[in-house]
Amino acid sequence: MAEPFKHLINAGLVQKAGEQLHAAWRGFDRATFTQLATTGLDALELKARARHVAAALQATLPDDFDAACGVLERSLAPPVAPDAGIVAPDRGDAPGLAGWIVWPMTEWVAAHGLAEPERALQALHAMTQRFTAEWALRPFIVQHPALAWATLARWCSDESAHVRRLVSEGSRPRLPWGLRLQSLVDDPGPTLPLLARLQDDDSDYVRRSVANHLNDIAKDHPAVVADWLDQHLPSAPPTRRAMLRHASRTLIKQGDARVLAAWGLGAALKGSATLTVSPEHAVLGGDGVTLQVVLHATSRQPQVLEVDYAVHHVKAAGGATAKVFKGWRLTVAAGEQRTLIKRHALKPITTRRYHAGWHAVDLLVNGQVVAQAGFELRLD
Repeated sequence: MAEPFKHLINAGLVQKAGEQLHAAWRGFDRATFTQLATTGLDALELKARARHVAAALQATLPDDFDAACGVLERSLAPPVAPDAGIVAPDRGDAPGLAGWIVWPMTEWVAAHGLAEPERALQALHAMTQRFTAEWALRPFIVQHPALAWATLARWCSDESAHVRRLVSEGSRPRLPWGLRLQSLVDDPGPTLPLLARLQDDDSDYVRRSVANHLNDIAKDHPAVVADWLDQHLPSAPPTRRAMLRHASRTLIKQGDARVLAAWGLGAALKGSATLTVSPEHAVLGGDGVTLQVVLHATSRQPQVLEVDYAVHHVKAAGGATAKVFKGWRLTVAAGEQRTLIKRHALKPITTRRYHAGWHAVDLLVNGQVVAQAGFELRLD
């Protein structure tokens, strides 16, 4: 069984943090910090652990915010490689801190730096190069928007890919685990000039964040992303095309007509399609079900097809809600018959609660329902 995420912040990392903070400032009471940070730590989930350790930092760092930031900055390891993402491991006996133990530092900055935002953002600039400051940045966007946007605009040309990524990732409207930026959910306009500057960044690490940011926007403002494709997809270099394709994933699955057309997927299937789901009776936690799709093209020209499927999950109160799953992207030749097979798992997951009953399945080709089938789900 995989190690629970919460163990990414643990007593061993707290112990090392105390040693490195003491090396950065001889006045640091590492015994008190370790005692405060580890007491009750095992009972907490990951995000709560980050805040718990941040509270221990507040109790043991200098009272002066600038001086406390200096201690934290001096305790950091050299910047991690951009392809390490936010999961850079602890560096063992190497000097300095990097990886998950830096999260509590960013939480401390977010909690205690709003009165000194310029200094706080300077500290986050350093910390994001050793982990990520994407969650800690968000309160500054809310409380100090003019300073935050000016800083992010400057960071678009920073030499560190981590910092450039923070511009996009930290300002996503609906960042997972992060404070929702409701003003940007309502109007994503302030971030668009930043994304335009970053979409052709040399780092794939940065471009992936831009794609996820645009995909966030698509959930509330699909026309904004469709307009973006109209402007930035024609004559786009391969790296931008790949980024924009990833940014379009939600709207493609939803069958958005403008987005499908931008990718040459707007035309309806010329031909026929059948969908078979087996077995007809499935058990939650079992082997799942198998989808078999048979496409028969009747066009005299090749067709580019986006083939997805939607499962209508039964709700507790009755009725059903559809969830679209990625299937296949393919080109069928004139008159070709193609068979596609995919296994769909039915395993308990934390983000979905299954209920017994008939689950209809729609087959979508270029966003249009072309065939239907289904299966009966039992919970035991």
